[in-house]
Amino acid sequence: MNPNSQRRFVFPIPRAGVSPSYEVLKEEHIVPVLGGPQSSMAARTTVINIQTDTVVPDHIVWSLFNTLFFNPCCLGFVAFAYSVKSRDRKMVGDVIGAQSHASTAKCLNSVALVLGLLVIFAVIIAVVVFYTTALNRGYVGSYHLPQD
Repeated sequence: MNPNSQRRFVFPIPRAGVSPSYEVLKEEHIVPVLGGPQSSMAARTTVINIQTDTVVPDHIVWSLFNTLFFNPCCLGFVAFAYSVKSRDRKMVGDVIGAQSHASTAKCLNSVALVLGLLVIFAVIIAVVVFYTTALNRGYVGSYHLPQD
C-alpha cells in the first residue's frame, strides 16, 4: 500500500467508569482510505427484503366471543382451539402453519356467527308469530274461568 493513501486516526478510550488506579491508554489504528471500484465494471447490488415481523391475525377474541355467545354445534369452541393453535405456531415462528390455522379459525367463526344469528332471528320470529296467533284467538289477556 502506498503510505500516502493511508490516514491515521486516534480513538481515545472513554474515562467513564474507570477507577483512578488504572492508567488510560490511547490506541492508534491505521485505517486505509478506500477508493472507487478496482475494475472498470460498474458495481452491482442486490437488495433482498426480508420481513422479520410477519403479522398473522389469530382471531382469538372473535373465537372467544363466539364460544361464549354464538356456539351452535360447538363451532365457536373449535374455532377457539384453532385460534390458540395459530397463536402457538406464530410464537414458534411457523408462519405458514399459523396462517393455515388462522384461516380455519376465521372460517369457523364466520359459520358460527351466521348460524348463531339465524337461530336468534328464528327464535324472535317464532315468538312474534306465536304471540300474535294467540292474541288473535283470544288466549292472551283473558282468563276464562270455568262455570258450574
